[in-house]
Amino acid sequence: MSLKKTTPDSAKLDRLVAEARKAREQREAGYREQALKLYPWICGRCAREFTRVNLHELTVHHRDHNHDNNPPDGSNWELLCLYCHDNEHSRHADLVRGADYSSAAPAPAATFKAFGALADLLKKQDG
Repeated sequence: MSLKKTTPDSAKLDRLVAEARKAREQREAGYREQALKLYPWICGRCAREFTRVNLHELTVHHRDHNHDNNPPDGSNWELLCLYCHDNEHSRHADLVRGADYSSAAPAPAATFKAFGALADLLKKQDG
């Protein structure tokens, strides 16, 4: 039994991708511009400051992870740099998958004292 190979309609695929990109850009332009007017250009996590030169590295994060929840007062947004935004989504993905870090055993407390015997050594020198 042979499988029939079909070639995708590249023009239709190109139109579909272009429409999806345009819709995303329009949606982002609306809330991104609003957020940049509402909030100072500072990452909400690492406090890195941004200027017009590097503003493209500052993203709008949706606190509830719903990109369609865009209240005009900006209560669902926070500005994050690319790195903090990526970290936030990684943490959220771990949470959704059920990773639980709270039950992990804490690291044992350090017991080494670098200068613990120094007082004894000093007493021997004086004596």
